[in-house]
Amino acid sequence: MPASTRHHRALAVFVHCLGILAAVPALPTAAPEAAAAPRPPAATPQPPAAVPRPTATTPQPLAGTPRPTAATPEPAGATPAATRRPVAMVARVTQPTPPSAPPAMAPPTRAPASAPPQQVTVAVATESSPAPRYRIQVRNVSNSPLQTTVRQELPPGASTTAISGGGRSTPAAGSATEVTWRLRLPAHSTTTLGTALAATAPGRPLTAPTCAFTSDGSRPYDCATATWQAAAAPAAEVTEAPPWRRYPVLLAGLAVLLLISAALVWVWRRRRGRRVTAAALSTAGGAGGDRGTIYPRAAAPSPVRRRRTPPVWVLVGAAVVVLAGVVGTAGWTATRQVAAIDTQKQPTSGAWMGTGVTGALGVPLRESAFEFTVYRMTCGAPGTAGKANGGGAAPANGRHCEATVGVRNVTGDHQPWHSELQRAYLPGGRWVSADESATRTANLGRDVFADPMAAGTRMVLPLVFTVDGRDPPQQLELRSGVFSAGVRVHMP
Repeated sequence: MPASTRHHRALAVFVHCLGILAAVPALPTAAPEAAAAPRPPAATPQPPAAVPRPTATTPQPLAGTPRPTAATPEPAGATPAATRRPVAMVARVTQPTPPSAPPAMAPPTRAPASAPPQQVTVAVATESSPAPRYRIQVRNVSNSPLQTTVRQELPPGASTTAISGGGRSTPAAGSATEVTWRLRLPAHSTTTLGTALAATAPGRPLTAPTCAFTSDGSRPYDCATATWQAAAAPAAEVTEAPPWRRYPVLLAGLAVLLLISAALVWVWRRRRGRRVTAAALSTAGGAGGDRGTIYPRAAAPSPVRRRRTPPVWVLVGAAVVVLAGVVGTAGWTATRQVAAIDTQKQPTSGAWMGTGVTGALGVPLRESAFEFTVYRMTCGAPGTAGKANGGGAAPANGRHCEATVGVRNVTGDHQPWHSELQRAYLPGGRWVSADESATRTANLGRDVFADPMAAGTRMVLPLVFTVDGRDPPQQLELRSGVFSAGVRVHMP
């Protein structure tokens, strides 16, 4: 047999076996009665005369027809096992064939995470006044009374002049100040609070984020922010310098002036040379008087006229002036462009999506998919990270820094985000990512990074960073994806 024929037959046998294996789930299964009926032992003899064989005219019982019990006489000499075999065979024949196995389906995707219902909402607004004033509304939307702690972060260097509702002003981390209220909110009630700050420099905006926490101050209910801007007189319009007062224009004008001066000097010297030559020729022609002669005068050779060129010092001076003007203009332009480069700014082109944004605490910052707002940042004492986390891999002087962050999905689709992309920058350029286990603990066991955020939803949650040393983070970098430009928030 040729080799090609053997290969074809082997392949056909293999394909046939695969077809048999694929058709096995579609075969009919035994009826429940047949599966439950005990099989007769192999050693029991079956007398052929005892069991009558049904003829062709004997009708077969249907599947829905009840089996006869007492009315049907059993043949003499038949064993109990012999009477069960025909029943099992009838059930197997009349059992309808079940449908084949359903086709394979793709695994379901993760459902977008939905924020838990808020029990307390916060709204902050500013008042039109010469000094900064804020109005805070705290509302209990639940059906039961609640105890809450409201904290308002004031900008660095700001001091309060009036606090309503029994609030207290206490110093916070760094040079910032914090105003705290402890409230008991009845069901479906609204409480209005207010703060007034000392007057500041005109034109300086002040942002004061406010959050409502649980009674122990560990978990935020909701947060809001507002920026006060002084209604000062419009600033004088800043106009650019006129063209004749700009350095490049002045240098170019000086170069053109020198070139024109050199050209005028060259033209004057050329005309002066022509006049001297004409005067000399006229003097030489009139030396013999007006007397004539019969002899022809010998022809005097005419002087060869040479094309006069500018002197070398004029050319060298003009070249030096032009070169100095070009170098000065290029250096001035390059210096201005280099000075305008922001070394702290995130990349905004190439493979990055969106534009990098930098802001302060309490200012909403938007990137390609999310809008981040950092309302608050607190750090524990050094050495407490190991105790709170079981004392595992945390350093000896490590501590937890908890940031209260608001995240809003501004796209039309659910978006995932990851803990590794949320970073806290320490002095010296070092950074750490969000601590997943500590963040899950701060969110009462809920993994906020497990499911994507639904379109248009907003969450206020704590993010925990484990840092070492006594210096708190200087910046927070938050982003939705690997290629997103992200946002950077400066800590006070």
